[in-house]
Amino acid sequence: MPVASSQQFPRPRRSEPEPVLITEAEPSQAEQHAFRKKRYAITMGIRAVFIILAASFYQVVWLMLIFALLGTVLPWIAVLMANDRPPKKKLHVNRYDARPDRVLESRPTRVIEG
Repeated sequence: MPVASSQQFPRPRRSEPEPVLITEAEPSQAEQHAFRKKRYAITMGIRAVFIILAASFYQVVWLMLIFALLGTVLPWIAVLMANDRPPKKKLHVNRYDARPDRVLESRPTRVIEG
């Protein structure tokens, strides 16, 4: 007869609040760098689409100029976004809040002045 383990019979989760957050650490440098690289690649992909659209609309001059202008400006914007540090996030911090049933009762205190 096998011995029961906690993996065989998981306990039902109680509806408790989230754990208390003890740190407000930002994402690691590697995660931030990966996010900036991804955002740069997406922006440069959009630029390539604009350049192709500008080439395909060469007969409609005003539309070609708009796509060419966007394709010219996007590399500058992509570099600025890639070098920019992400803004600090404002998170709802789940700090400890004493439950009313766990708080010590307060009694009136006597002050003796001498």
